[in-house]
Amino acid sequence: MVLDNFPRGTIVIEDLEIGMSRHLHKVVTDRDIELFAEVSTDRNPVHLDEDYARDTMFQGRIAHGMLTAGLISAVIGEQLPGHGTVYLGQSLKFMAPVRPGDLVRAEVTVEAIDHQKRRVTLATRCYVGDTVVLKGEAIVLAPSRKFD
Repeated sequence: MVLDNFPRGTIVIEDLEIGMSRHLHKVVTDRDIELFAEVSTDRNPVHLDEDYARDTMFQGRIAHGMLTAGLISAVIGEQLPGHGTVYLGQSLKFMAPVRPGDLVRAEVTVEAIDHQKRRVTLATRCYVGDTVVLKGEAIVLAPSRKFD
């Protein structure tokens, strides 16, 4: 289940402002992890096998880092800038694990806008509680017209 308080759609480049931010919340479930493993073909046992994972540095199962990163993509593609956005690049640093049952807050904030090239630089962060679990930066082409 995804929880957010912002409408989905398009914010055209002319309406973007430095500091503008959007987010969503999602509880990462066992089913999410299993489905991601199936779709990605990443069946590392640290994600799927509790007995194996207990003996790792994580001391239990964790979600795939790219599953968590996918929540950033959801904010960018659905809210900021939203529909019609083209992803050009993304840097990521995984800071802490996300575990089954964790409530993740994925947040995107506008850092820079190049109106001539339609390029927008976005700070990207994911949190579990007050802990930053993922941070990075995205570069996107923002839409110049509404797609909704």
